[in-house]
Amino acid sequence: MAMLDLVDKPLEAWGGIAKWLFDKVIATVALILLAPVMAAVAVIIRLDSRGPVFFRQKRYGFNNELVEVFKFRSMYTDMCDAAAAKLVTKEDPRVTPVGRFIRKTSIDELPQLFNVLLGDLSLVGPRPHALAAKAGDDLYDDVVKSYFKRHKVKPGITGWAQINGWRGETDTHEKIEKRVEHDLYYIENWSIVLDLYILLKTPFALLKTENSY
Repeated sequence: MAMLDLVDKPLEAWGGIAKWLFDKVIATVALILLAPVMAAVAVIIRLDSRGPVFFRQKRYGFNNELVEVFKFRSMYTDMCDAAAAKLVTKEDPRVTPVGRFIRKTSIDELPQLFNVLLGDLSLVGPRPHALAAKAGDDLYDDVVKSYFKRHKVKPGITGWAQINGWRGETDTHEKIEKRVEHDLYYIENWSIVLDLYILLKTPFALLKTENSY
């Protein structure tokens, strides 16, 4: 029977196995090394405001399937926006004092290492977006027609877009267009060497916090 591939998975066979092993080993080592930092952040969050330490949010994963992503809670419990219907802006009153710091430094993303071990995320890949995330007033997939092509691989904690300056607030169409453009470049040019390069560059990219609230 003649078959037609409508959507293929770029990481097949040995490439997929290599990335799986890379993710599990690095995520395990990172969790061990960062355990004291994560424990300290958890204590500070509990002291700063009432509510749970962790925040769980549904986001798009591989093949547009929904995954539950873990984060340190950075907003007041009664103001949390699970669908991310409203962009977080500078001096946003929903964000706690501790939340402002952990969001700017991306420390709030560290619990996603557990998502990597669970198999929902990869260390490197297109960032998973919340269901109602917008560029300005428009949903991402309404702005970029090729948006869902970025879901041909597992989403990642960091990615090619993030180390090239396209992280943080998406208040304009250009910002999400550039982010998707970089995500698709990563998918088309994936290699373990590229993943390692992105991981090594990520700490330096996090020093640029002007668009992170």
